Amino acid sequence: MVYENILSETKNGTQYITINRATKLNALNKQTLEELHHAFVESIADVNVKSILLTGDGEKAFVAGADIAEFANFSIEEGKELSAIGQESVFNLIENSPVPVIAAINGFALGGGLELAMSCHIRVASDNAKMGLPEVGLGVIPGYGGTQRLAQLVGKGRAMEMIMTADMINATEAHRIGLVNHVTTLEGLIAKCEEIIAKIHTKSSVAISHAIRSVNAGFTDGVNGFEVEIQEFGNCFGTEDFKEGTTAFVEKRKPIFPGR
Repeated sequence: MVYENILSETKNGTQYITINRATKLNALNKQTLEELHHAFVESIADVNVKSILLTGDGEKAFVAGADIAEFANFSIEEGKELSAIGQESVFNLIENSPVPVIAAINGFALGGGLELAMSCHIRVASDNAKMGLPEVGLGVIPGYGGTQRLAQLVGKGRAMEMIMTADMINATEAHRIGLVNHVTTLEGLIAKCEEIIAKIHTKSSVAISHAIRSVNAGFTDGVNGFEVEIQEFGNCFGTEDFKEGTTAFVEKRKPIFPGR
């Protein structure tokens, strides 16, 4: 697939996916979502990709929101379809990716942009970042998982306030309430993400994928996270990574995980 709105390249086991619409503050439109879906599906399927770094082009915005003009005249059914397709094809795909996904939030992450960042496993923000869910000011609510993931990350009360007031918060406040993992300078943003990635790459990619499924299970309705953890824990014992990790521990050396 030829991309028009994103950039995607692999370096040192990391897939760098950049939303490349800086003149539109990297706003999400239908085509961009389709390209993100394709890029993530390809990256997840690539055995050489051990992590994915998602960011926006330029210094002003990660993603400043959705392209409102595309859905301003939608009917009720079209609105439901917009939300359902977007959640399934991009946001849930990212959250359930067996490959760890890190969001480098450079500038504005509003509406669908914050929802995109929240679907990632780890979030690092630059000190100029501004985050919020402004949808109620347009007579609508967050539709790409925002009402669910924000509450999971910062708690029900704070999520209610952010959604109902549509207020933006800065990076320092986002870090204080647990919305982002780290805050750094804009210049050091990618380097901080790569520092985290370097640590991840020294660990078992197979075990990490099992851990992602286990953690996500605890936030899935009708699923017992503890039971999933038991199953995933047991599954690790049948992997080559487990054999290498335990052998290396006994032999007092660093493991070299085969990723199987």
